[in-house]
Amino acid sequence: MAAKSNPDYKIYMDWNPWHGCTKISPGCRYCYVYRQDEMYGAAGASSICRKTGNFDYPIKRKRDGSYKLPSGKIVFTCFTSDFLLKDADEWRAECWRMMKQRSDCLFYFFTKRIDRFMQCIPDDWGDGYDNVLVGCTVEDQRRADYRLPIFLNAPIKHKSIIASPLLERIDLSPYLDDSIEEVATGGESGVNARVCDYDWILNMRRQCVERGIPFRFHQTGAFFRKDGKLYRIKRRYQLSQAHRAGIDYKIGKYYIPETLNKKLLIGITETNEEDGVQLEVKLTGISLGSKNALIR
Repeated sequence: MAAKSNPDYKIYMDWNPWHGCTKISPGCRYCYVYRQDEMYGAAGASSICRKTGNFDYPIKRKRDGSYKLPSGKIVFTCFTSDFLLKDADEWRAECWRMMKQRSDCLFYFFTKRIDRFMQCIPDDWGDGYDNVLVGCTVEDQRRADYRLPIFLNAPIKHKSIIASPLLERIDLSPYLDDSIEEVATGGESGVNARVCDYDWILNMRRQCVERGIPFRFHQTGAFFRKDGKLYRIKRRYQLSQAHRAGIDYKIGKYYIPETLNKKLLIGITETNEEDGVQLEVKLTGISLGSKNALIR
């Protein structure tokens, strides 16, 4: 299966209204936010939630009166924290209002705290905002069996399951109903990353294909096992190598479900630029380049 061309990355924007989080489950152990803060000399900052200077970014305007955040953007929201974090309760209502005001953009957030969802939604939420995609994160079977039943019952118009970092084989089949618009999975990054097995990825893909649910393999992780061999993959190649595996299923141009591509992103100019990165590992029949280290 051939890999798709990369999307136009100008469509993506980040919005982190607050920064910092607390670790609550195995997937948090080697959190990339903690690693980044430590790398920049702020090791203690990761566990302290604080409002950022970019809090009101979606409604900030330029001198000419137009929004600084252009229309038609996919806005990755609160990716240096958890949108449902208890420490951010006093700020969240204003974020909901900004999301509703900017109905011309798609806001996408992940959470490991789906059990707090009902106490965090605004009064006018109803069955969800049309422009909000919520990803429920699960890393192992125990977390899937606890979080996903709550997620399925939550009033959310656009739902995504994020199985990342994938720490073991997970049976998602009891939870793959028509309300799930996408399943995305990938391995863990970082020097202490735990191994991700390609068989787990393919097994999850089979589950999704059987139900007709879009599936995306977004990242190999740092330690990737295929056909019994363990590979160490450099950070800069982890996304592109997963992309080159060519196993995404029913994923639209901008790495979101085709349903959302059609509903929310009509009129956005598409590009067909090919990924120019020279890969050292191809997942469809892995071969090692000279710079990759095979772990024995």
